[in-house]
Amino acid sequence: MTAIVTLATLAAVVGGAAHMPHAVFPAWLAVCAAWVGWPLGSMALLLVHALTGGRWGDALGPALRGGIVTLPLGLLALAGVMWGARDLYPWMHPDGPLSNGFYLNGSFALGRVVLYLLVWGGLGALCLRGGDLARVAPAGLIALAFTFGFAAIDLTESLDSRFSSSAYGLIASAGAVLEAFAIAVLMEGTRAAGARVSPDLARLMLGLTVLWAYLDFMQFLIIWQSNLPVEAAWYGPRLRGTWGMVAVGIVMLHFVLPFGLLVASPLQARRGVVLTVAGLLVGMETLRNLWLVLPTWMGPFPLFGVLGSLVVLGGGSALLVARHMEREGATSSRMRMDGAHV
Repeated sequence: MTAIVTLATLAAVVGGAAHMPHAVFPAWLAVCAAWVGWPLGSMALLLVHALTGGRWGDALGPALRGGIVTLPLGLLALAGVMWGARDLYPWMHPDGPLSNGFYLNGSFALGRVVLYLLVWGGLGALCLRGGDLARVAPAGLIALAFTFGFAAIDLTESLDSRFSSSAYGLIASAGAVLEAFAIAVLMEGTRAAGARVSPDLARLMLGLTVLWAYLDFMQFLIIWQSNLPVEAAWYGPRLRGTWGMVAVGIVMLHFVLPFGLLVASPLQARRGVVLTVAGLLVGMETLRNLWLVLPTWMGPFPLFGVLGSLVVLGGGSALLVARHMEREGATSSRMRMDGAHV
């Protein structure tokens, strides 16, 4: 049933993009920017655990590998962005505004996309294969940091070619790792129903939340304090009207409330509290990407495009993860039976 709904929605999104590009492509880009953080953040966490060890990685390993198996959807996601590139990016037009023509041009952008896919696909295959990841983790983390940072610049920051922030890619990376960790906590918590959630997972999620909030706030503070006209103008439509209220909601629900709940030691072992915070962080990271992308266009909110994109990427991810978890569970059962026979 999930496959049928996903394919039907994909067909509707494709039809909508052909006839109403401005109602679909911005929404697809926003959802794509939020979704891509899941597999890449999962990959980063697995590589970090290969270097540092810790029970948190052992507990979340199956869920993190489940996130990585959704990476093939990146082809679909980026294909949709490239299809709508001329409607999304002003620098794709010969007469469009260009402040960095060497970097912002169609052929170079396509080359970077190919490079991203090759690096991510290779690292994803290594993470899923297992083995001694510690040998490739240092180089893998460096490659992942550079490619994801530049991908964030290409996907969303370059919507306004005048806006520049040296922290933009780092903020996106921190958000992706936080999103992947929160999804893994949700998957592990719902799989082991009734089991006690380790306070260590809550503390790590708290630390990642603080890191993301610090980086995002410092970008805003530097731009505000320095009174940078171009960068301040980028914040303008995102802090006025309805989007301004969304910004306040992101501050409260992406940082203040999760921080207040996770910083209390008695609540760190409460399964319901930790899973609620994890779900809230995932939802707010998605909303934040909508806030980053959609105010660029002054038209009405593209509800059809947002819902359709969420169904396509979410449904496809659910199918891939369910298949992977079933296969991993069968492998674990077979290994236990072999051990018992021995």
